[in-house]
This record gives sequence, C-alpha cells and structure tokens, in this order.
Amino acid sequence: MYYIQKRLEISASHRLTVDYESKCTQLHGHNWVITLYCRAKELNQNGMVVDFTEVKRRIKQQLDHQNLNDVLPFNPTAENIARWCVEQTPHCYKCTVQESEGNIACYEVD
Repeated sequence: MYYIQKRLEISASHRLTVDYESKCTQLHGHNWVITLYCRAKELNQNGMVVDFTEVKRRIKQQLDHQNLNDVLPFNPTAENIARWCVEQTPHCYKCTVQESEGNIACYEVD
C-alpha cells in the first residue's frame, strides 16, 4: 500500500448554526490547517497515489479566502469540512481539520 499526506493552510470565515448559545454563531475566521491522507494499492501511470497539486486544487482553490457558509452546502463545522474534503479527493481515506490551536476534528472512512 502506498500513502501520501498533504497539508494545506487555508484562511476562511464561517459561522455555525447550533441549538445552544454560542459566540460561534457570529461570522468569524480561522487560519485552518487541513491534512489529507490518501492511499492506493497501485500507483497511477505517473507513479503517484494522486498528484499533490491535484489535492491542493480540489480543496484550497474552493475554500481559501472564502466565507465557508457561502461555498459549502452544510453547517461548516470542522467535522463536516473534514468529511467533505475526503469526498472531494481521489483515494482520500482520512482528513484532519484544525481550526485553532488545540481544536482538531478528524474524519476517516470505515
């Protein structure tokens, strides 16, 4: 099995919809750190699991310097963003999303 890991830094804003009182319901921003993990049993014709540039294009191009509420069709929690990143990226099985120091969410395909 071959594995790659791609780390992206993204600046973006969001506001959460929650059923309790929270300051996070107000628009605010983070310098997100998103790490994607991809794997494949065999390498593609170029000798790669997936091109690092392709991973960056699929995620950073869509999210960087955006209001995530405007570009994502769900409540943009770190957990939901991690799942979305896995779904957007070929051969991706896991993603961690760090929205601030000490606050990290992870999604992994079973």
